[in-house]
Amino acid sequence: MHTSSPPLTPNAWLRWGPIRRALRRVPRGARLLEIGTGQGAMGARLARRFDYLGVEQDADAAQLATARIGAAGGRVLVGDALSLTAGQRFDAVCAFEVLEHLEDDRAALTAWIERLDPGGRLVVSVPQGPERFGPWDAAVGHYRRYSPRQLSDLLWGAGLEDVQVWTYGFPLGFLLEAVRDRVAARALQDHTPTAEEGTARSGRWLQPRRMGWVTAAGTLPFRLLQRPFGRTRLGTGLVATARVAPGG
Repeated sequence: MHTSSPPLTPNAWLRWGPIRRALRRVPRGARLLEIGTGQGAMGARLARRFDYLGVEQDADAAQLATARIGAAGGRVLVGDALSLTAGQRFDAVCAFEVLEHLEDDRAALTAWIERLDPGGRLVVSVPQGPERFGPWDAAVGHYRRYSPRQLSDLLWGAGLEDVQVWTYGFPLGFLLEAVRDRVAARALQDHTPTAEEGTARSGRWLQPRRMGWVTAAGTLPFRLLQRPFGRTRLGTGLVATARVAPGG
């Protein structure tokens, strides 16, 4: 890890390992599009390895993402990903904690796949466990959570191949989720946001600005502990990767 990397949230640290595993299949220097950069903590890490372009609709989050990702050699555009990248194709398209914010996830997935060259790879992360949809999901504009089978079927159904899904977050993710739900439940007492308002807030809420070494060190034992459970449903999040057919 680069010493000047922006701080990740504890939950983002838990999914960072599976994301890195998924991206091992993408060559260094490949063209990568990240849809929904948030404040750019993940994107800054990716920009050091790939020819990176990020797109973020929330202008406040994008301002910080532009500085962080620009320092790592990448670029960020503010606005709608599909209009801003019209006609462009990439070797990889990533969307972390985005799909659950979209009412029509199948249509979004189809549009993302159209940005991939033949043989290109899609990498996504989503919250796991439809039965645990709670206050945090409502507060940040989630339409759904996914089971591993639901996400796998969605990717296969979109015509992708070589689909792999990993679960992360056991056991620490459950504690983090309980804390987020309590914070969100109090916020919902004052105001119930629309899906659009919640989505705009999601990239900025509970984000660390400094002392990233604290969350890095504190989550390290749990990042190791979660690995044996990657092919189970014991966890709070999913990371998936799939490929467009080489001749597609």
